[in-house]
Amino acid sequence: MSARKKLLSELMGRFTKVAMTGPEPNAVVLAELKALRDRLPRVTGSLVASSDGLLIAHDLPPDIEPTRMAALASAQLSLSYQLAATAHGGGFHEVVVHGSGGHVVIYAAGWSSLMVLAGPEVNVGRLHLESRPVARAIADHLTATDSGKDRTQKTDRKERI
Repeated sequence: MSARKKLLSELMGRFTKVAMTGPEPNAVVLAELKALRDRLPRVTGSLVASSDGLLIAHDLPPDIEPTRMAALASAQLSLSYQLAATAHGGGFHEVVVHGSGGHVVIYAAGWSSLMVLAGPEVNVGRLHLESRPVARAIADHLTATDSGKDRTQKTDRKERI
């Protein structure tokens, strides 16, 4: 290969390769997820996803793809809200999926969702006892974070005017 072709190939490689990195996980939310796993040894993983399916933070085993699980959590959250509203006219709090390999529990955390994965031998009552406060704490934190951004954006707009 000539030096010119090699240089051209190298330059084209630089321009066509795009590094795909996601946003940094929310540190406070990630700390909540890790603390939940520490308190419940039967929890195999957890994640928080926005209502539109974007991954906020996760503490999942390496064999589970987090962005796919975030999309699934979002879809289940949306379906559960619709089901609860249609059936009872009320809000949605949680849904439990019992599978042969374990449990998947999705909690409403404001307009986001907390998904907790646990083995089949988990005590589901204890899982709820530990996870519900985590969902509330995450919802409060994300709401406070969003409110802070809104205030900052409003202040920036006022200063520009």
